[in-house]
Amino acid sequence: MSDPYASRTAVYEHLLDGFGTVRVLALDAARDAEVVHGWVSEERAVFWGMTGLTRDQVADVYAHMDALDTHHAYLALKDGAPVALLQTYEPEADRVSECYSVEPGDIGVHLLLAPAGPEGTRSGWTAALTQTLIRYILLRPDRARIVVDPDVRNEKAVQRFLRQGFTAGPEVVLPEVDLPEVYLPEKKAQLAFLRRETVRDQLG
Repeated sequence: MSDPYASRTAVYEHLLDGFGTVRVLALDAARDAEVVHGWVSEERAVFWGMTGLTRDQVADVYAHMDALDTHHAYLALKDGAPVALLQTYEPEADRVSECYSVEPGDIGVHLLLAPAGPEGTRSGWTAALTQTLIRYILLRPDRARIVVDPDVRNEKAVQRFLRQGFTAGPEVVLPEVDLPEVYLPEKKAQLAFLRRETVRDQLG
């Protein structure tokens, strides 16, 4: 079977021994809407906050994000198959900045993993993928610390980040955002942080 993503230029590519090749592509709001809509529509993705959106509405959300200089979305592939939606953002340009003291070099991250395939969940799979994406996020030397803000009710996500070496910060309430182009409801979040020096050996 041919790889439908082969013609697209990756912003990052890494071969992880025993896992496979991970490619990170800039998300194409129109072309990738079908895949992303399928993921965010599932009940498991309720904390992503897009379960009620149509495919076209999902495309519109990411088309808007693509026009921003401070927020970016990516599609992660493993051996040619889509496996995760990665979003990065500058915390000072996000509502999270109202809830903690932003430091120089901070980079915010949202991560949505694809549902498990027919073979089910494999031991160490999520950790290997997350580790590779962390390598990409910290590729730029000016990025000193990753900030995540999963919903406090999303215990799986919180624990996943802690297992990857993140340090739990405070529980905060992210304020509602109600603008013509975007609406985000108030969210009780668990902040967590990962400093570059914590994973320096993994970065190579």
